[in-house]
Amino acid sequence: MNFRGATTNDTEQLHSIRIAVKENILPDPLLITPTDYEAFLTVKGKGWICEIDNTIVGFAIIDLKEKNIWALFVHPDHERKGIGKQLQEIMLNWYFENNEDTLWLGTGPGTRAESFYRKSGWKEVGIRKNGEIKFEMSKSEWRKARNSDSF
Repeated sequence: MNFRGATTNDTEQLHSIRIAVKENILPDPLLITPTDYEAFLTVKGKGWICEIDNTIVGFAIIDLKEKNIWALFVHPDHERKGIGKQLQEIMLNWYFENNEDTLWLGTGPGTRAESFYRKSGWKEVGIRKNGEIKFEMSKSEWRKARNSDSF
């Protein structure tokens, strides 16, 4: 497994992973365009990928303007290998080395993602208008979670 920063050249593979997931499915694959990925990778945020044999199998993108996790997805063929955990660790370590602000994310209730975020130390703070659970992570909570046995 190789982890590296995502580039705009990765956009097609990122989208193929995004539409392949079995949970938190996009109702319409056209809701996210190549331009959206490019904006988040160059202007609005920063991203990371995991690749195996030169094929991207997972990615994470942080939205620095909204201070949220825009994406953290692993291709279904590569789930349960620790890829999501490593991508999250890389992303949150980078973010909290460079920022003090609390991050947030939303995910569907009753999903494996919900369980993943809870185990990773994210704190539920409410329900979003779209029905997703809203989680937050502060710098101090990330330090605590990263140093705990559960992470």
